[in-house]
Amino acid sequence: MTVKFFERLSNNYLELLDDKEDFNIIINVGESPNTKTFQAHSAILRYRSLYFRNKLTNISKDNDNIKTLYLNNITIQQFEIIIKYIYGGVVLLENYDGSFIFKLMLIAYEFLFDELAKYLEIHLIKTEAHWLRLHFNQIYQKIFQNNKLQDLQNWCNDIVVKYPDKIFESEDFVSFPENVVVSLISRDDLQMEEVKIWNRIIEWGIAQHPGLPTDLEDWSNENFLVLKTTLQNCLPYIRYFQMSGDNIMNNIKPYHQILEKKTLG
Repeated sequence: MTVKFFERLSNNYLELLDDKEDFNIIINVGESPNTKTFQAHSAILRYRSLYFRNKLTNISKDNDNIKTLYLNNITIQQFEIIIKYIYGGVVLLENYDGSFIFKLMLIAYEFLFDELAKYLEIHLIKTEAHWLRLHFNQIYQKIFQNNKLQDLQNWCNDIVVKYPDKIFESEDFVSFPENVVVSLISRDDLQMEEVKIWNRIIEWGIAQHPGLPTDLEDWSNENFLVLKTTLQNCLPYIRYFQMSGDNIMNNIKPYHQILEKKTLG
């Protein structure tokens, strides 16, 4: 029979954070004027975190046998949660809103704390769904920059399928990264007319090149080639067969130069 006394062990390790004698790592967190210095122990950081193991390898000790790290891309509040997770395996989120938790999740993934990041991701879906919906477009862009955020991606995609206008009709759409746009239009279950998808894809492509003429009649062959190149990963997902003859004539034909010859038959 194995008896586990993890709570006492966790508390003892957390007490080490207040130990002013045996530390050998100094971590300066934040940017001026909001900075704070934390004292830590290399053995714990190295064995609990691949991120810190790699960081510490490239830092030399000073005359007092101390290594100093500078973390400017994280706030004091965020790091306080992370360092307590490292030492004690505890995370307290009661007093933080969705915005803070979302940013903390991104930091956790950046610091290679996949266990913590995944917990925060699920926590957001279960307890901060209202906040996620209020900031849907910004969230949607961010989560596709990290392939590990599968749960949030699936949660967002379920909403997009039912309410595609939430994304396609937003002002932010033309600023979406290409991988986000491709992920959207590659779905077969979007409840949206294909011609509307086409029109927004064209607008997205043109928005990537502000120098293109505003009047299509002024476009040169080179202009069409620029748009074709920009949309090369998007066009294969357009379902032309779902469009009416009028839609083809009014919306597709004006841009026939960006299509392969056999696209429309």
